[in-house]
Amino acid sequence: MRLVEIKREIPVVGEFDIVVAGAGPAGICAAMSAARQGSKVALVERFGIIGGNLTSGHVGPLLGLVGNGTMRDEITKVLEVEQYSTHFDVEKAKINLTNWISHPNIELFLNSPIVDVVMSGNEINGVVIGTQNGMEAIKGKIVIDSTGDGAVSFLAGADVEMGRREDGLVQPVTIMFTVSGIDKEQRIVCTHEEDDTVIPKGNYLDLCRKASETGKLPPTVNIVRLYKTQHADERMVNATQLNHIDGLKHSDLAKSQLELRNQMLQVVEFLRETVPGFENCKIKDSSDIIGVRETRRVVGEYMISSSDLLAGRTFEDVMVHKADFCIDIHNPDGAGQAETEGCPPEVEPYDIPYGCFVPKKIDNLYTAGRCISGSHRAHASYRVMNICMAMGEAIGIAASVCVKDGAKPRALDYKKVQKIMTDSGVELFD
Repeated sequence: MRLVEIKREIPVVGEFDIVVAGAGPAGICAAMSAARQGSKVALVERFGIIGGNLTSGHVGPLLGLVGNGTMRDEITKVLEVEQYSTHFDVEKAKINLTNWISHPNIELFLNSPIVDVVMSGNEINGVVIGTQNGMEAIKGKIVIDSTGDGAVSFLAGADVEMGRREDGLVQPVTIMFTVSGIDKEQRIVCTHEEDDTVIPKGNYLDLCRKASETGKLPPTVNIVRLYKTQHADERMVNATQLNHIDGLKHSDLAKSQLELRNQMLQVVEFLRETVPGFENCKIKDSSDIIGVRETRRVVGEYMISSSDLLAGRTFEDVMVHKADFCIDIHNPDGAGQAETEGCPPEVEPYDIPYGCFVPKKIDNLYTAGRCISGSHRAHASYRVMNICMAMGEAIGIAASVCVKDGAKPRALDYKKVQKIMTDSGVELFD
């Protein structure tokens, strides 16, 4: 591979207490919790809208549970849904979340992908973004990597892992979409692999599997999950799937756009032919981006494992309490689940400790969201949006305490963070 060296001065367009990279569920909560602690925050997002999978990703189900009192409870009110609802109006979310994040201590940088970092030895001092004016630098005393892909951590030189240990394969990519035009009297939903819904033609899951085997559905799609929305004549669909995709490669993402959008057409045709009341269904809207479940995991001071989750382990340095979601590994090498034919393995409500958010080797850097320090199996549980929101809230507070104390994350007294959280009503301990 040939290398092209470009030397130029990069203007600094802002200096902040905290730079939050990525405005998905973890990032927006990190930015808001830091801003409420009085920190001056830059929230940097590569797309033109905030929310990540809440908005651009079109992921309707708000999955996962955490302890009471986290910002997750506040976000559900912003989305205008019940506390444990699994569906919301995506278009309204784009408006409401943008209004919610408009805090005087937050400056929002949209359409600003991160292309490099500002380093001094092993200390990160900011990020470099790509804009229509070229590259620009945003400096911060603390940087929070909530990019999902661990982009900031990787560029800073942190150690990262990717995929399952035996072969490096990651979970498949997906495009979520909504179909409308359903008979309002039709009640079918199928949200999990163990669903036993029966329709006139037979067991729904058996029909999905048969369609996959006969070519009516793609070979990687042997279940068409249907979620209720706020409208009786709609269902959100989680079905499309493409394996052996590296979500960090532009060529793989381009390939995914083509193949997954064509899979959407196959899925709709299957529903029209198979499910009563779906005869006239059509695609209403879909994700703007490829739904990437798994890329880099940044190696931190502690790496949470599936054994921690299955045992419901608690930690003295807890940042997220009672995290609860099954070990949901969509098969990296085929259709269905990687480990079971039925429901994925259940966990006991578990803690995520402070060490998972502090990358080794790099100073002044935190992670939050699906790129935190954990194993491939553990990641399959904590990667969901409700748990990521709680991560972001905790780490935004931690970053603010670092700024106030002049401390580095590795040396921070995490009990100060816990006190702020529990004083505000967040449940951290039984």
